[in-house]
Amino acid sequence: MTTGIMSGKATRFILAILAFCVALSISGMAGAAETQHEKHIRLSAELLRKMEAQDDVDTMAQTVKSGKAVAIFPSLIQAGLGIGGMHGEGVVLVKNSKGGWNGPSFTSLVGGSFGFQIGVKEVGLVLVITNQEGIQAFTGGKSFKLGGDVSVAAGPVGRDAQAATDSRLDASIYSYSMSKGLFAGMALSGSTVNVNGDANKAYWGKATEAKTALSKSAAGAKISPLTKELDKLMKLAGKKK
Repeated sequence: MTTGIMSGKATRFILAILAFCVALSISGMAGAAETQHEKHIRLSAELLRKMEAQDDVDTMAQTVKSGKAVAIFPSLIQAGLGIGGMHGEGVVLVKNSKGGWNGPSFTSLVGGSFGFQIGVKEVGLVLVITNQEGIQAFTGGKSFKLGGDVSVAAGPVGRDAQAATDSRLDASIYSYSMSKGLFAGMALSGSTVNVNGDANKAYWGKATEAKTALSKSAAGAKISPLTKELDKLMKLAGKKK
């Protein structure tokens, strides 16, 4: 009985922390003209610039270059007190047949974990989608579970560089996280990804499904800072050792 009560209190505590962190993130630009989707794009571009500056970015660059799409979560909040949880808002872009990018579509990621955890942590996360199954998950219009509906694994790093360009890329999605200047894979199995319909509507000017958004060319001043950083990242493939 006591355990159940404590578990319930811990769960409410985690939810409260996550809600506070999300509210703080959203209100961070209070008083400014920047919209929610503009903030997601700006912060995503900033995350890529930080990643590009790292000595071990080469493997990630190769994975993005050989992949088919990316989902970038510039501020994923992880909080825990016994029971952990995380939440983040992201931007999805898909490569097109002309060598450019389509999109964006906006998305969110929510997850939880068990085991002893305490405190709050913020990480930047990039998901590299490697095959059509992964793309269909992001364009299907429904929420889906990583590790359940679609396979996910920590992205190859360091000496695993060759895995970024050969047949060992077996998972539909590979994750790269960055916290305090360090690259790492990230366990995301069990996390749920949802379409952010409000952000899509705000960006495109009307209600727009993810599939439709990701069929449109990523053109214009609003999205160009992010597409330019993605192109710059791919150019680093094979250059940094």
